[in-house]
Amino acid sequence: MLFRSFNYKMAQKVHNVDFYLLNGCMRCKFGGTPKCKVNKWRGVLLLLRKVVLEFGLKEEIKWGSPCYTLNDKNILMINSFKNYACISFFKGGLLPDNNNELSKHGESSQSVRTLKFINENEVSEKYDVLRFFIAESIDRKSTRLNSSHQIISY
Repeated sequence: MLFRSFNYKMAQKVHNVDFYLLNGCMRCKFGGTPKCKVNKWRGVLLLLRKVVLEFGLKEEIKWGSPCYTLNDKNILMINSFKNYACISFFKGGLLPDNNNELSKHGESSQSVRTLKFINENEVSEKYDVLRFFIAESIDRKSTRLNSSHQIISY
C-alpha cells in the first residue's frame, strides 16, 4: 500500500495548533508519544508561533501542521522535522533574499522556501529576518507577482 504510513483517522484528530504542539501531527506511529519530533522542537515551534501571531494571520491546521492564512490564502506553515524546525513560506521563491537565508524545501520545490532553526536562540537571533520574511509574504499576497518578480496589473 503506497500511503501506509499516513493514518487518515489519526490525522483528522489534529484540529487545532494547541493539540499539534502537545501531540504532534499524528501522521506517523510516533504521534502522541515521546518520540514525536514535535516534542524535540516544541520550544522553537512555540517561539515561531508567537512571532507569526503578531501579524494577525488566521491560525489553522492543514496537512496535519500549523498553517497561517490571510483572506483564506495560505501564507506560511511551521513544521518540525528530524533535524530542525522551520517556517515555510508558500510563495518564498518570490521573496527578496539577498543574504540567502531561505532554502528550498526539496530539490523539486518550485515556490516554497524555508527558514530553518535548530534551537530557540536562533529564533531570537533571526527575529528581525523572520519578521521581514513574514511581512514580505503578506505583502506579496496583496500584490500579485509572476515568477520573474514583475508586478502584474489587474
